[in-house]
Amino acid sequence: MDVQVSPLEGGGRTISLQGPATLTARDVVVPGDPSSASFPLVAALLVPGSDCVIEGVGLNPLRTGLFISLQEMGASLEILNERIEGGESVGDLHVRAGTLKGVTVPPERVPSMIDEYPILAVACAFAEGTSRLQGLAELRVKESDRLASTVALLEVNGARVHVEGDDLIIEGQPSLPGGGQVLSHMDHRLAMSAIVLGLAAQKPVSIDDTAFIETSFPGFVDLMNTLGAGITV
Repeated sequence: MDVQVSPLEGGGRTISLQGPATLTARDVVVPGDPSSASFPLVAALLVPGSDCVIEGVGLNPLRTGLFISLQEMGASLEILNERIEGGESVGDLHVRAGTLKGVTVPPERVPSMIDEYPILAVACAFAEGTSRLQGLAELRVKESDRLASTVALLEVNGARVHVEGDDLIIEGQPSLPGGGQVLSHMDHRLAMSAIVLGLAAQKPVSIDDTAFIETSFPGFVDLMNTLGAGITV
């Protein structure tokens, strides 16, 4: 089958397929989801003494906005053993806890990390200085109003955060009190972000419902507990 990919003016791509073709079965290695990797990754950055390797994470440049933003924040995030699997760039992420600094994330980075803003906001809440995450209008129309829910998640746990237009501004602190009750609105990424915040805060965080995490990240709680998280369902 002839498959061609060509860029569109103003952004995006056109994919053209010319058939017919005879398809045959083959083994395919599916790269690890960068969005799923973001939660243990940020947890390892925030919990003192952490040192973690997350293997086989997809590094398609259309999906790596979070990794770029964290590296701009000074994260100890190293990509090891970069390779091609399943037609995609893949690597192992070596993450170590350390000090983060505030960052300005430009609006043009939104498409490459739209699902990772809640967990990035958690990282920014513990960073030194002020972070501005720009152009987040699309977050208002995700599984929930994810922008408002992210603000609520942070505020109830003692973070200093507000919204200006479509920008999220977070004044980082070296430590958050935690102890809040987070309403997840059945949004799996908010629930996982709240769990990560709770691992780094002074007091445990509670989430109203975590059952739907299994729809996107089966085994998340067990995995995190294997790493020493201490999550009780």
